Amino acid sequence: MARVKRGVTAHAKHKKVLKAAKGYYGRRKNTIKVAKQAVEKAMQYSYRDRKVKKRNFRALWIQRINAAVREHGMTYARFIDGLTKSGIQVDRKVLADLAVHDAAGFKAIVDKAQSAVKA
Repeated sequence: MARVKRGVTAHAKHKKVLKAAKGYYGRRKNTIKVAKQAVEKAMQYSYRDRKVKKRNFRALWIQRINAAVREHGMTYARFIDGLTKSGIQVDRKVLADLAVHDAAGFKAIVDKAQSAVKA
């Protein structure tokens, strides 16, 4: 039985790593040992930050809603409480978009939430 030489496989693996490291600075882009470490770390960061991105966007939506609600004399917490009491089920992403692009529609939602809190 013929022996298996791993040159083709190793070259393909190295090529894959170096392709992923394209655009990196210094030896990280062309030395396989350093590039492999850099690519692995980059993959860890991308995995973690896919989760963090969701948190960051939720925080941004909450800040936008809070700023828009305060213009109508209400706080964010009271507004959300009013929405739940009035039975309005709109997520924060849509609320933030309404606050930025449709002030009249957002005002109507705020009025409903205010009336639900007072009642």
